[in-house]
Order: sequence, then C-alpha cells, then structure tokens
Amino acid sequence: MVIKTKEGASLLIALVATICVTIVSICMHAAWWVTLLVAVGVFAAIALFSLLMMYKYVAYKLKPIYSIVLSRDVHTTEILDELKDKHVEDVSRELTAWADDNDKEIARLKETEKFRKQYLGNVAHELKTPIFNIQGYITTLLDGGLEDELINRTYLERAEKSIDRMINIINDLDTISRLESDMNQMKLQTFDIVALAKEIADQSEMEARKKEITIIVKGSDNLPSPFMVVADKHYIGQVLVNLIINSIHYGKKGGTTTVRFRDMIDKILIEVEDNGLGISKEDTQRIFERFYRTDKGRSREQGGTGLGLAIVKHIIEAHGERITVRSELGVGSTFSFTLKKASKKEIDNR
Repeated sequence: MVIKTKEGASLLIALVATICVTIVSICMHAAWWVTLLVAVGVFAAIALFSLLMMYKYVAYKLKPIYSIVLSRDVHTTEILDELKDKHVEDVSRELTAWADDNDKEIARLKETEKFRKQYLGNVAHELKTPIFNIQGYITTLLDGGLEDELINRTYLERAEKSIDRMINIINDLDTISRLESDMNQMKLQTFDIVALAKEIADQSEMEARKKEITIIVKGSDNLPSPFMVVADKHYIGQVLVNLIINSIHYGKKGGTTTVRFRDMIDKILIEVEDNGLGISKEDTQRIFERFYRTDKGRSREQGGTGLGLAIVKHIIEAHGERITVRSELGVGSTFSFTLKKASKKEIDNR
C-alpha cells in the first residue's frame, strides 16, 4: 500500500485504532450502539490527532531547510500555512528544484571565479614584461649608461616602446570594460558600411606599406548601390580597424587584405580576408579569448595586446550578431560577421 498524503496516513492510523477498539468492545460484549459511538469517536480523535502530529513533525523537519532556502528565520506557522494545500511530493519537488538551481549557481560562480583568476593572471603577465623591461633600461642608464652616447638613446627608445605597449594594453582593457557596461547605450544609425571600410583601409595604408601589403575593398567603386546597415558606426569602425590591422600584422610580405560584402536579404555579410600565415584548427577555437595568442613571441613583437579580437567579439555580439573565422595554415584567414541591413524607410530617414 502506497500512502501519498498526510491525510491518507492519518486516516489509515485512525482506521487501525478504530478496528482495535471495536474488537475490544465486541469482546467485552458491549451494546452495539455503544460500540458504534466509541468507534466513531476514536476514529475522529485519532485521525485529527495523528494529522496534527504529522503537520508538527514535518514542519519541525522542514524548518531548518526553509530557513536555508529563504535565507532567514522561518516561523513554524509559516511552514504549516505552506503545507496546507501541498502534498509531501510537491514540497520535495520544490526543494529538489531549489537544490538544482543552487548547484548551477555554485558552478557558475566557480567558473566566474576561475575566469577572474585567469584574467587577473593574464593582465599581470602582460604588464610584467614591459614593466621589467623599463626597469632594466632605466637601471642601466642610472648606473652610468646615461653618459654613454652609444646606448643612452637606444635604451630610452626601447623604454618608450615598452611604455607604449603598456598604454595600449590599458587602453584595450578600458575599452573592454566600457563595452561590458555601456553596450546598452549604443548609438545605432544608418550608414554605408562600404564607405566606412574604404575610409579605414585608407587610414591603414601606411601600416600596410611597411609589409608591401595591398588592401582591397572589393567592389567599393562599382557596387550598384551602397550597402547600408544599422549599427553603431564608431564601434563597427573599431571592428574593421582591428580586423584589417590584424590581417596586416599576420599577413605575408607582398600579400593582400581583401574586404568583401554580400547582401543576405535582411543582413549584410562583411568578410576580411588575408593570404597570410593562417591559424591552426586548435587555435581558431580560442582566438577570441582575452590575451590568447597563436604566436606569443611574434604577437608581442608586432605590438599586439592580445585583446583586439576579444574587443571585436564583444562589439559584434552587442549588436546581436556573431563573428566567425575560417583559416588554413599557410593559406590565410577570413573573418566574417553580419550586420542588420537598413530598410528603405531607415535609409530615407537618414
């Protein structure tokens, strides 16, 4: 026999007690009406008493649990009120659900703590190198190198380079912090994404010339109509700057960086492609992580902070879109992302 409710258990106890009393009454040859009255009275009294005791016992057992769940002292009457219209199974399901949610929250907090420690460790590691370099250069100068014309200017230039690297890291960290807190305040506007890409390509021309890399904005002069998008122009400009400069840093000498656009009905697909070093399959899974580098030594030599692609990912996801990468070692890489295509009404209201 399976008893699922407190009421069912109390009735069963009362029934057993009533049967015992009835048997005793019959054995004592009591009148039938006396036996009936006694049986009814015993049944009612035992049923009510056992039900009350069960309520009290369950409330006593649940009180510390509810105090933990609600994070406060819980009065017994509160639990009794809670149990009035509930079965034990309902209470069990609620507490199990709470325990599951609590386990998930603990797991999330542990993951956050792990990420925080890793993030702080990465920041410390990235800042430590330029700081130690600066300290070494200045110590050498103070120990007599300042009077040596062969090394004083060289060491000062190297110290300046390390300072610039620290400034770049701090600026990128500040950018990520602002992105995480202020992306709800993006200034969406309608603009021509091809024109913006051409403008940024022109600005990057001097950097590309150092490695004899040609930047091509595909179709910028012969597109039938502008590729109008709705986005935050400032932040999308930052995305294009990071992707184009990244393609130059990792491009091969005499190579090309190509920016392409495709009309995807309600989206515009933007692709930044290079024919440089490429990225291994293992690294493509992690290149959008903060401070992750596929070639740590070369990245630092190029002046990279390891935060550029993390910033790009933040901005694109804040627009409700995704960025992906296709790459092959020795062949090159293509970074792709989409933006909302502007409607005719939005274009007319510019």
